[in-house]
Amino acid sequence: MRKIVEMRTAGAGKPHRRAMAMSAQKSRLSADQCRALRLLAGSSHGCTEAILLAHGFTIEMLIVLVRDGFATATPEIVHAGRRPIEVVRVGITDAGRQALDG
Repeated sequence: MRKIVEMRTAGAGKPHRRAMAMSAQKSRLSADQCRALRLLAGSSHGCTEAILLAHGFTIEMLIVLVRDGFATATPEIVHAGRRPIEVVRVGITDAGRQALDG
């Protein structure tokens, strides 16, 4: 969880030059990256990191999607009963949607 958030706070949410060049080229994305983006595109509020990991995606691949501007990672607090738990919600960006459409 920390790695994705650290990437986000280091400016990872800004589109990377490589992402802008790749956004129209779906073939540059791996099958797993496309699968992750399709999952994110199908969820109006994104998915938690835990859900993405349960689907078999790796932290490293999620970091690349965030770093390249195809996804965002936002930390948030949810409550399990009275206990606050920090989670990371991952969402798709416009560049990610364009990459899927391209």
